[in-house]
Amino acid sequence: MEVKDKIVIITGAGSGIGKATAIHFAKNGATVVVSDINLEKAQKVSNELVTNGGKSLPIKANVAKFEEVENLINTTVAKFGRLDVIVNNAGIGPSLLRTHEATLKDWDRVISVNQTGVFYCMKLALAQFLKQGHGNIVNIASLAGLKASPNNISYSASKFAVVGMTKSAAMEYATKNIRVNAVCPGYTESALLDQLINAKPEMDAILKSVIPMKRFGKAAEIAEAVVWLASDSTKFITGQTITLDGGTSL
Repeated sequence: MEVKDKIVIITGAGSGIGKATAIHFAKNGATVVVSDINLEKAQKVSNELVTNGGKSLPIKANVAKFEEVENLINTTVAKFGRLDVIVNNAGIGPSLLRTHEATLKDWDRVISVNQTGVFYCMKLALAQFLKQGHGNIVNIASLAGLKASPNNISYSASKFAVVGMTKSAAMEYATKNIRVNAVCPGYTESALLDQLINAKPEMDAILKSVIPMKRFGKAAEIAEAVVWLASDSTKFITGQTITLDGGTSL
């Protein structure tokens, strides 16, 4: 992977796909800003990267708060002089209710993080990319942003939005040496999947039954695709959604 010496921000990097992505970037020589709403988790992951020979900085940020995203971007640029890649991974799941049962609180909570948070990060990162003349965004969307996903209205809406924002921004900045892509994981071993299965244990077997590979994805498998899209090996790829779902969408 051609990401050596790149300065990379990953939001929601305290666990799951975000942590796996941080590890994969660091192994390939990137400097990783580990951002999470939980500073203790961010610090732990950052320390792990450094212990294993990587370069890292932890920064607390709630992506639903514009001023905290500003601080994240500004602190990174002040420390390292530039920003090469941002991976917008921070996200939360819904309450698994049918649309007429969904609460306003749940809608606002999920949209504020999964959709508005990605917008904030894109807006500020793009402004920095334009100043320096290059940049790369990888958004973590979902299979739920491409296919029907019942009992999931807020999450589905937010992920369809991320796919749309990815394509819009890719077109806007294609001539500016700025690329914008998304990955759309299917059912992947993560805190969100654990939340679903803990709420409805029968879902483990049900979900695996619709995956041709008959297993859930691993966070490290998603991380490999993210780092590939962020690398110099994919200079002619922009506006794409890479689906990693074990064949579920088939």
